[in-house]
Amino acid sequence: MSNPSDRLYTPEHEWVLLTPGSELPDEPVRVGLTTFALDALGDVVYVDLPEAGTHVTAGDACGEVESTKSVSDLYSPATGVVAEVNQAIIDDPALIAADPYGEGWLFTVRPESTAKLLTADEYEPLTA
Repeated sequence: MSNPSDRLYTPEHEWVLLTPGSELPDEPVRVGLTTFALDALGDVVYVDLPEAGTHVTAGDACGEVESTKSVSDLYSPATGVVAEVNQAIIDDPALIAADPYGEGWLFTVRPESTAKLLTADEYEPLTA
């Protein structure tokens, strides 16, 4: 599966719904996991996400994803305040893999700055 080109990616295999080349928006942006990350993890059974109102820092661990294969840290692609968490995936973590670039988002953050982010084309070699 190719990675959607309407968002940016981290080398740690998270995505953030920021249009490449655009300014940081005033409204919160969604954060999620790529299909590459999900394929490596296997079936996700538990997620630990930052709470709404928490300040996260780009590139720092801010949560955890537990799967049938391993436990992995979740890294924030942006610095800012978490505005919302996706309660649906907390209730049913399998939804992350069912629609990772849509309804399987993890949380939203009001971005102040970002980590070094990659376009879909720049990210693609990391998944080969």
